[in-house]
Amino acid sequence: GGKKKQQENKILPHTDIYTKYVFLCKLFLKNRLKKCNQDILDYVEEFQDFSKMVLSRLSGLNSYKTEVKDEVENLLTRVERAQRDIDYFGSVRDSKMCVEVDEDLVKQQLLEEAEEKRNLKSCCDHLLASVKSLKMVKKTGDKHGSWMKDPGKKHTKIYLLNGTVNNVIFEFPNIMTFMESNHTLKARRVILPFPWEGTGHIIYQGFLFYHRHGSLNEIIKFNIQKRNIVDRMLLPGAGRIPAYQLSPSKKIDLAIDEQGLWAIHAEPEIGGNLVITKINHITMSVEHTWDTTCSSKDAEAAFMACNILYVVYNFPSGGTSRIQCAYDVLGTVNTYEIPVLHFPKRQGSHSTIHYDPKEKQLLAWSDGSQIIYKLQNQQKA
Repeated sequence: GGKKKQQENKILPHTDIYTKYVFLCKLFLKNRLKKCNQDILDYVEEFQDFSKMVLSRLSGLNSYKTEVKDEVENLLTRVERAQRDIDYFGSVRDSKMCVEVDEDLVKQQLLEEAEEKRNLKSCCDHLLASVKSLKMVKKTGDKHGSWMKDPGKKHTKIYLLNGTVNNVIFEFPNIMTFMESNHTLKARRVILPFPWEGTGHIIYQGFLFYHRHGSLNEIIKFNIQKRNIVDRMLLPGAGRIPAYQLSPSKKIDLAIDEQGLWAIHAEPEIGGNLVITKINHITMSVEHTWDTTCSSKDAEAAFMACNILYVVYNFPSGGTSRIQCAYDVLGTVNTYEIPVLHFPKRQGSHSTIHYDPKEKQLLAWSDGSQIIYKLQNQQKA
């Protein structure tokens, strides 16, 4: 039996050995390919993690770069403001240092100062006591916009600027024409070379002052009659956050009162409080700046009247507007003693409130309606 089995082993076909060899080779290659694929997947996963880490680091660097840039710009603004204050106090100090005094000259200066104070008091001796009544003039245009008169001119023209980004001014000869149903057909259209941003523009002495769309804080002075840009300026520190939380499109709010042109904006470095800037409308230069105690949180608008800033607050969903913060730049009035002043009962919100120093009233834009508010004033103490 053993001899027979030995003979069978000798005659095993070579094909079986080859088949086994091929099978083992395939199995080996399959395992190697599987390992290779797994290595590739591990490498791709590691590369993706690495890419995410690099992108995260780059994003952090860009954010840090922006923060540093903002801090530098803010520091430059503060230095510039401090320099102006130093120059001012230096000029005051120098004016007090004199060796020889001309008595006649001193008397003349005292008389001029007294006359200036009398003029200031005669044109600006009132304090807002209440928002008395409202008159719905018209309902036209978008939810946000601005309409106004020119308190620096004797004419009765009405100007309408619709929307938060636009470049068309509608000029009406008077308020009766504006109130007509087909009012835009009788309006003079003035096209601006650059669109405005927000609704904080103002018209004064024949010029439109507005925040140029796409710029951080550039204010343009535009001659309405000649239809050309006369001058422009940058407002230091402005444009980074909305002036009022409830009016996010408005970064700079320009205002007019008995003393001329003002700008209102908010700065993050002082907790989002409002900053007032007095602007010389002729030279387009900053005269002085005040950091106020009025917050931009829940504010929807503000206006200047007789050197006092009145800030209007509301609820995010809309409600009855109220003035609950005031700031007197001259410090002649204790604004903390001014009570909260409510607007006449009307649910809604304001995108713009302008003070008309000639008529002593407010022109407001509320949810597409143009409104006039009558004011009740009282004498300053």
